[in-house]
Amino acid sequence: MSTCKVGIVGLGWAASGHIPAFNANADAEIVAVCTSKSHAAAKAMVGSDVAVYNDYAEFLKHPGLQIVDICTPHHMHAQQAIAAANAGKHLMIEKPLATNYADLIAMRDAIAKAGVLSTVYFELRFIPHYQLVKSLIAQGLLGKVHHFEVDYYHGIGPWYGQHAWNVKKEVGVSALVTAGCHALDGLLYFADRPVAEVFAYSTKSAAEWAQDYEYDSTSVTIIKFADGTIGKCTSCVDCRQPYVFNIHLVGSEGTLLGNKLSSTQLKGVNKEEWIEIPTTEATSGDVLDHPYPPQVDEFMACVKEGKDSMINFAEAFKTHEVIFASNKSLEEGRPVKLAELG
Repeated sequence: MSTCKVGIVGLGWAASGHIPAFNANADAEIVAVCTSKSHAAAKAMVGSDVAVYNDYAEFLKHPGLQIVDICTPHHMHAQQAIAAANAGKHLMIEKPLATNYADLIAMRDAIAKAGVLSTVYFELRFIPHYQLVKSLIAQGLLGKVHHFEVDYYHGIGPWYGQHAWNVKKEVGVSALVTAGCHALDGLLYFADRPVAEVFAYSTKSAAEWAQDYEYDSTSVTIIKFADGTIGKCTSCVDCRQPYVFNIHLVGSEGTLLGNKLSSTQLKGVNKEEWIEIPTTEATSGDVLDHPYPPQVDEFMACVKEGKDSMINFAEAFKTHEVIFASNKSLEEGRPVKLAELG
């Protein structure tokens, strides 16, 4: 099989992280882009040999196009993904998948009907820190984990390019949708068990710049799993501090706090001190610091082999169900069972 022919829709911040990852993969070839930018600006960003479209329907007809990489603002993902699936294109979709539950269901049905392959950019699943956490759990060094806490603190203000559209309710929707979905996905990935119910609260900073947000820019989601264990996810995009992606797991035999471990299962260590483990953590919200290359590599291999990604739509759907249950809890001020979403 020749190279996988990739088309990118949206040439903003996310695409600037995807493009180098595609260029570094020998099986990927960017052949077309769809953008509101001028043709000259698009070619300067992607390459002179790339076909440039300003019309999405025409873009989907590009000869030989196999894969559509969706990098547009959040509220555009659903309809673009559905159109691409209907056109028989494999999908790479930036998170969040959709801005409401009805669109999420429509995407699920279209992708299933079309039988196309998919991956969703929860790329942090590829960082070494995530691999470390899963390994510690699998080896029993934490025992039975009963509390999962993963939090996202990243001030997204006027100093960020996406701020202008991110603040709008139609696009950003909630703190959890617009940014904290990464943290929630990590929490659910580590827990690996069914969610029964969620309860969420939200608020907003008094800072003048934060008043541009049309929704509360800090939220806390409490999760009750079906087995009685619990989780907590804070999403805060109105903070003034360095980026923090907090991972804190508490179990019957030990605790993980970031890259620090305490475990009863290790002999000969001082139980009064943390064991620091060298690993690579998420320390920045910059897309160029995120592990797009391994996710692109994984999906290109999947397309060539005709199999789905480890982070396919169905997998990411589970995270988004919890997101929309959390949003429903915020709107109605009560606990929401996942079963209520239907």
